[in-house]
Amino acid sequence: MYNGYTGTILRVDLGTGAITREALELQMAEDFIGGRGLASRLLCAELDPAVDPLGPENPLIFATGPLTGTGAPATSRYVVVCKAPLTGTIACSNSGGFFGPELKFAGYDVLIIQGESSEPVYLWINDKTVEIRSAESLWGKFPVDTEAALRKLTRPTAKVACIGPGGENLSLLAGVVNDGYRLAARSGVG
Repeated sequence: MYNGYTGTILRVDLGTGAITREALELQMAEDFIGGRGLASRLLCAELDPAVDPLGPENPLIFATGPLTGTGAPATSRYVVVCKAPLTGTIACSNSGGFFGPELKFAGYDVLIIQGESSEPVYLWINDKTVEIRSAESLWGKFPVDTEAALRKLTRPTAKVACIGPGGENLSLLAGVVNDGYRLAARSGVG
């Protein structure tokens, strides 16, 4: 770990099924400090401003900051950044709980999800093991029920960030829910 960063970006393309790890440019992480700055910079570098915010070309970026998971007060947060479906501008929302620190403990500063799967899927991250799995049985559930079901499918202590029917139906105001009722919802990132 370098000054609070693991130095790794995890990129998942749901359209092709490709899962890749990329080196995080540590100078960029320092220049755009924190999850919000880093994720916003990555979005601006990758996003064609003309893309449909609800289309597969709009990456969904989860990012942690250098203090995430350190135990310092208020450092258990993560951000979700994408092109906002409601405004067409940069959407940045954040949430607390255990998901952000666990993403960092698994070895990733940033998770970039792009593309579109032909069927409902979820992403299983267990340290260096990363898999795209079927979520057919989870489709249509409320987030608290999805979280409980995923813990039964995987392990009881798994940390979950998920969407519910709002996100599944492409609501412009949907959010990402983690740890029961914690929510990254500003700007419709879910």
